[in-house]
Amino acid sequence: MTDPAPPDHPAAPRPLATPGGHGAAPGNTAAPEHEPTPDHTAVPDTTGTAGDAAAAEAEKAEMTDLTHTPPTDHGGRADDATTRLDAPATATAAPTADEARHALGALRGEIGKAVVGNDPAVLYLVLALLCRGHVLLEGVPGVAKTLLVRALAAALDLDHARVQFTPDLMPGDVTGSQIYDPRSAEFTFRHGPVFTNLLLADEINRTPPKTQSALLESMEERQVSVDGQPRPLPDPFVVVATQNPIEQEGTYPLPEAQLDRFLFKVDVTLPDRDAEFHVLRRHAAGFDPRDLTAAGLRPVAGAAHLAAARAAIGAVTIGPEVLAYIVDLCRATRTSPAVQHGASTRGATALLAAARSYAWLTGRGFVTPDDVKAVAMTVLRHRLQLRPEAQLDGVTAESVLSGLLLSVPVPV
Repeated sequence: MTDPAPPDHPAAPRPLATPGGHGAAPGNTAAPEHEPTPDHTAVPDTTGTAGDAAAAEAEKAEMTDLTHTPPTDHGGRADDATTRLDAPATATAAPTADEARHALGALRGEIGKAVVGNDPAVLYLVLALLCRGHVLLEGVPGVAKTLLVRALAAALDLDHARVQFTPDLMPGDVTGSQIYDPRSAEFTFRHGPVFTNLLLADEINRTPPKTQSALLESMEERQVSVDGQPRPLPDPFVVVATQNPIEQEGTYPLPEAQLDRFLFKVDVTLPDRDAEFHVLRRHAAGFDPRDLTAAGLRPVAGAAHLAAARAAIGAVTIGPEVLAYIVDLCRATRTSPAVQHGASTRGATALLAAARSYAWLTGRGFVTPDDVKAVAMTVLRHRLQLRPEAQLDGVTAESVLSGLLLSVPVPV
């Protein structure tokens, strides 16, 4: 996957000339103003002819230009001559809430250039970015889980990294480690792939719990501790993990503590007939999933859009009756006879954040019970631990939640 093009940066001012030539503009060989003139250097005679006086004035103007050269852009073109070296650069205006919503809508369309038939998964990936949450994608092999995350990274102007989880992967391979430098006789920290904005943890259930736990602190605290020293992670920081539910040999199921740190668990299913036909038609036309740039994917949203969206989501109102509905729904998961451990308080706050972001993304400034229902299944399904006898009877977390969404009273 090709990394997104780096954003343009404002041109840096040309440094002032300093003694010894350090920082002088290329090609300028005149001595700096404050350096004493050697005795053997010819000094213009200002008492001579008018031509000599003009030459002296020209040399003086040239010396002045050396210390007041206007900055140039990346193409070498000089900016306005009135620009001062100490003048602050013009800051780019932050996107508005409407511009952020439009960019995130374009993000969903951009991912659709590579992935067909996974619209719900794309929606929850966008919601996770808005909520600063993490996503667990679960599906059988060959349903484009990894391609989905790669397309998301290609459509975002953010740093991204990928870790292929294997049985021999060590925690330091994820978080980073101290490396001894023989030249300085000191230990230096080598950052691991977790120091990024979007981390793809591919096949996370193929690595032992010791390495899986390396993600626990980073997902919740947004920092990693190596040798007792905490190191903050960049913002935004989102983990998208994938796993295969049908293969048990050589895998390590995620513990409940780590499952609870994922905002969403998304089931990536096989496409329907029309979507699968569209996939084949794309491949017949030459689509290469390993070259997303050739498929036309480009960055359409970045950190500024996410920041503007999160600020707008903070202004979305939610009434006490909707808050009570979230509480009642989560408490009902704890009293269900088929459930051994229900949704925690973290699950309730996650449901609140997801419903709020969903309401804003659909264009409303307030949360309704329908917003809660729309995201409840994906937020809560992985937080329920069923009783063994219920599992033997074929009860699933989805069936329990479906019944609760029908039985818990909805505020009018």
